[in-house]
Amino acid sequence: MSTDPSPARALIFDMDGTIVDNMRFHDDAWESWHLGNALPFDRETFAARTAGMAGHEIIAAHFPQAALAELEAMSDAKEAFYRGAYRPHLAVSAGFMELLARADAAGVPMAVASAAPPQNIELVLDTLSLRRRFATIVSPSQGYRGKPHPDMFLAAAERMKVEPADCIVFEDAPLGVEAARRAGMRAVALLTLLDADGFAAYDNLIATGRDFAALDGLSALRFA
Repeated sequence: MSTDPSPARALIFDMDGTIVDNMRFHDDAWESWHLGNALPFDRETFAARTAGMAGHEIIAAHFPQAALAELEAMSDAKEAFYRGAYRPHLAVSAGFMELLARADAAGVPMAVASAAPPQNIELVLDTLSLRRRFATIVSPSQGYRGKPHPDMFLAAAERMKVEPADCIVFEDAPLGVEAARRAGMRAVALLTLLDADGFAAYDNLIATGRDFAALDGLSALRFA
């Protein structure tokens, strides 16, 4: 785990499994999609292997010859299933609003970098009145590759006019922490998918915890 003491000049948040603890609803939707296509589904490992990728990127592994429009249509059907199931359960992760307040008070800009499609981002950020709290929102719908590619994190830093090394990324998945590492950013892992051992290989990690209220090491986070 990194012990880099330099202050943060910007924060970048993943959404699913991070701002909201919703990955079990995505698992339900993906399980339904796999079964509907007569494909095997390993619920124990699926999210940890794929979280952070765009839906069409995940589906392309099963249908490599399919056109992008077909892949996106299949992904859209899965996401509609997810939104219907998750909508009644919308809630931010514990401690999240307190962290936003700390960053706002310090004048630190914040962004969301999520592989979710626009309708899913709207469901969370607009229903919970969070969109206005962020300087920018970045997603694959804007032409960026999903994680572990660093594209979305680098775009967020550029839009906030902050150097990558001055950003701290909040993630719940190994692909996201890897994307942060490739972007030259420190990362914090929310343990909604995996325990701390699942992130042991990442030297850019500065804190872990079940939610924002329980993040080990976050109390030492300083803002520039």
